[in-house]
Amino acid sequence: MTYYGGKELAAAFRTVRGNTLKIAEEIPENKYDFRPAPDCRSVGQTLVHIALGPGFAFHIHGNKINDLKQVNFAALMQQVGAEEAKPRTKAEIIAYLKAEGDRFASFVEGLSESFLQETVSMPPGADPSTKTRFEMLLGPKEHEMHHRAQLMTMQRMIGQTPHLTRQMQERMAQMATAAQTAAPR
Repeated sequence: MTYYGGKELAAAFRTVRGNTLKIAEEIPENKYDFRPAPDCRSVGQTLVHIALGPGFAFHIHGNKINDLKQVNFAALMQQVGAEEAKPRTKAEIIAYLKAEGDRFASFVEGLSESFLQETVSMPPGADPSTKTRFEMLLGPKEHEMHHRAQLMTMQRMIGQTPHLTRQMQERMAQMATAAQTAAPR
């Protein structure tokens, strides 16, 4: 018996995706082309990249691939690149994030403990040489959190305070007020 399985992984992913969606909604559409540097993805491209992130997991685990030597990475990356290059409006990007997030969370939620325990062989020379499906399925959430941090930096660069920072500031202010109220006079 494990304490963290498919249902918990899906719930954690939904929390992460919800925070990404909040950022996507708060950034004005006229800032979706903003890039922090010339060779970086724009806000919009980063959001589409995030939406595409779970696709690799779907390919591997949906097709029950157990050895990554069976995967044509060049073809997969070409498909991802073509999808990332499609022009999309802010509303289309948000809808895409929602749809792909729901699809991935629903997939993961239904996975059995025995499936999550299966091992997958990594490419030659990789360390470790195998990973469990569970460990691999943590990847899309970790990937999204990495890129969400980039988006939060971009928000700062365009003059916004990210919602998670605002929430933390509100909690700190409430604690300070409560401490002042409780302090002896």
